[in-house]
Amino acid sequence: MTCILKIDSSVRTYTSDTAKHQSVSRQLAHNFMTEYLVENPDSIIINRDLSLTPPPFIDQAWLAASFAKEDITEKEHSVLQVSDTLIAEVVKADLIVMSAPMYNYGMPAVLKAWFDQVIRVNKTFSFDASLGDNALQPLLSGKTMVLLTSCGEHSFAAGQARSHMNHLGPHIKMLSRYLGVEDFYEVGSEYQEFTDERHTNSVQDAQQKIASLVAKL
Repeated sequence: MTCILKIDSSVRTYTSDTAKHQSVSRQLAHNFMTEYLVENPDSIIINRDLSLTPPPFIDQAWLAASFAKEDITEKEHSVLQVSDTLIAEVVKADLIVMSAPMYNYGMPAVLKAWFDQVIRVNKTFSFDASLGDNALQPLLSGKTMVLLTSCGEHSFAAGQARSHMNHLGPHIKMLSRYLGVEDFYEVGSEYQEFTDERHTNSVQDAQQKIASLVAKL
């Protein structure tokens, strides 16, 4: 039985109607989940919509509480309550399905806030100065992440013209290591702002890749 943590971060919603301004990244995640659950109907699903419940930004009080060496106070525990909840969801998950549009060539602020809450010392990673330059080590392991992305422009893949501007997929892949992710997959669509045949073809190509990925998983 697979436990899936589904995380959505677009400010746009997705429904099955034809309303304008639909979220393509959410659509891809919805389609992935639909196909995956056909093959794995007994999966447990944890839904986390970051647009509806944005995680708070970390602050000085959060840092002080998370790095506390001794038993934390009731006030410090309260400061870390959201972080504890979000980390518990990650710990439970075998598969993390994350949808993220590209905003200003990176991830949405709510998603970055989520990562800042869950990547936490002595919870998801350890820090041991005796290891030298490799002092940070993940504490979790064995997880898979499927990242579904969308962008308004194009040519962001490795080796393409705008690859140096892509701070979405590569950033998330790097951070996912500290969530215990060992197998990382990304499926995305492009040309959204052009609203032409290239965008339509890109979405259709993404759907085909989703079907192949589900069969592989």
